[in-house]
Amino acid sequence: MGKIDITKVWTLNYRLVASVIGEVAPALRELGVEVKELFLLAELDAHPHPAALAEILCIPKPSITVYVKRLEAARLLKREIDNADLRRHKLSLTPEGRKVMTGGLALLAEAFGLRLTRLSATQQAELKSLLEKLG
Repeated sequence: MGKIDITKVWTLNYRLVASVIGEVAPALRELGVEVKELFLLAELDAHPHPAALAEILCIPKPSITVYVKRLEAARLLKREIDNADLRRHKLSLTPEGRKVMTGGLALLAEAFGLRLTRLSATQQAELKSLLEKLG
């Protein structure tokens, strides 16, 4: 077997992700969020502090602030002082935010799921295992 072109593997992965996101972006906008805002909403339960969100999402802190302000104005999340550390804000989903997040993630799952049907069940399991190993 010849040497694998790492750049080609990266490009194929990027194209896959970009095609899924590009396909669902219009429907996400109808829900009232952009793609990065959906990812922020999806991480809120596990990472309720803006700095942790920035780290896990690989998004600059100032951008997280912009997204939080917009999502708060849209009543998709709420920001409160963290009782454990009064210097920090703690973010949480509102019921509407949870509804939008669930709907948005379903759109992503459907679009990606359609692509996964091109693989056998064994290949899907292998892909999952490989991605876990790389991540």
